[in-house]
Amino acid sequence: MALINSEIKPFTATAYKSGEFVQVSDADLKGKWSVVFFYPADFTFVCPTELGDLADHYKELQDLGVEVYSVSTDTHFTHKAWHDTSDTISKIDYFMIGDPTTQISQNFEVLREGQGLADRGTFVVDPDGVIQVMEVTAEGVGRNAAELVRKVKAAQYVRNHPGEVCPAKWEEGAETLSPGLDLVGKI
Repeated sequence: MALINSEIKPFTATAYKSGEFVQVSDADLKGKWSVVFFYPADFTFVCPTELGDLADHYKELQDLGVEVYSVSTDTHFTHKAWHDTSDTISKIDYFMIGDPTTQISQNFEVLREGQGLADRGTFVVDPDGVIQVMEVTAEGVGRNAAELVRKVKAAQYVRNHPGEVCPAKWEEGAETLSPGLDLVGKI
């Protein structure tokens, strides 16, 4: 995917967070780790299960220095209405960005052409505003926030330990690899 290792594009939008409408832009994502979590629509079926799972892991992500921004093409008003009426969504403390112009969905290349909806896309953005991890799933395939946390930890480890990489199923504290001639053909 062409977006890996690319800098996020400029955007400005309104989000719902902690009972308020707030302005959010690409500049807010810089200087810290961020997760940008696209989903098709409010008041649907798989989406609340994913957003609720992410809410359950939000504190853990914050402890890692990560801010979370969920994004759909609904308005910030719709996000508030959903937050106020759903037990699952009411536990969300992270930003719920409205993208009715579809600018952000287009920037991250997850907009479904002709539908005005975003695909299920997850992006881990480093403090420089560069995309380090991305995942896009089909409509019926929900994501796992615990696996997202693992990927964030791996991305942070690699950034903080130049010359090392995290192998498959790497968990925090596990052995990493230092690519070099001595490893060629021995893994």
